[in-house]
Amino acid sequence: MEAHLSVLAAALAVEAAVGYPDPLYARIGHPVVWMGALIDRLDRMLNHDDVAAWRRRLAGVLALAVLLAAVGAAASVVAALVRVLPFGWLLEAALASSLLAQRSLHDHVFDVAHALRLGGLEAGRAAVARIVGRNPASLDEPAVCRATVESLAENFSDGVVAPAVWLALGGLPGIALYKAINTADSMIGHRTARHEAFGWAAARLDDLVNLPGSRLAALLIAAAAWLTPGADPAQALAVVRRDAARHRSPNAGWPEAAMAGALDLRLGGPRTYGAKRIVDAWIGAGRTAATPDDIDRALAVYIRACAVLLGAAVVLVLAL
Repeated sequence: MEAHLSVLAAALAVEAAVGYPDPLYARIGHPVVWMGALIDRLDRMLNHDDVAAWRRRLAGVLALAVLLAAVGAAASVVAALVRVLPFGWLLEAALASSLLAQRSLHDHVFDVAHALRLGGLEAGRAAVARIVGRNPASLDEPAVCRATVESLAENFSDGVVAPAVWLALGGLPGIALYKAINTADSMIGHRTARHEAFGWAAARLDDLVNLPGSRLAALLIAAAAWLTPGADPAQALAVVRRDAARHRSPNAGWPEAAMAGALDLRLGGPRTYGAKRIVDAWIGAGRTAATPDDIDRALAVYIRACAVLLGAAVVLVLAL
């Protein structure tokens, strides 16, 4: 556990500093892209439209098992190889940093506020479409800003905190297995005619592995609000207690509620995905008229939350 915490602290610092370099991506791609390619292949091989739903569900369980076996084996071999090297834990941290998303999440969210200020609503819609699944044509400027803040909060949980939790618990194999599950959920864990049965296992397992990260993310956002001028940590915790369970997801409501309370916003509510209208509960009791300034404030909370997470990892390493 102590060794994994050292790897976690170094990985968080490395990823915050340099992210995943574009030249490296252009040359070899990204581990999540490799996982996605395997998931897509399994989907095409095993998910057949002309079979019963229960058979498709079993096929989805098999696909998930194959995915986890392949990713777990590869990550375990790589971890075993690097750990025997001098300062191998630093190399493991560098590899693990590719599965964290602090920097890229910040940049994508910043781009939305920047686009709204420079190019207006249409530019903001184009930018937010890169980070949310809802129909951007249905969004006015406050809705674009709310969607961006919601995405920041939710992705802080499943793009930063949850991977960090599983890295701390299981080292490189732990974070790799988490990202495989999360990627599978994002690709096949949808309630569509093609994937509702086949993606059932991926969606349910993703809910399970995100439980600890989502709760921790809410606490980190509240702690960051205490460090952020103009944010309200007490209200963040109060909205979590009152509204987190009202979200359709068992996990997304926790960080979204914390962010809504911290910034005095009202998030969630009805939204449109493609042509489908989803009626969801509102989270928070603040303003719905969010602005690009609220995106800036959310980013300020986010940066401090990432710093608190890194600080906690360092303190635990020193304590142990």
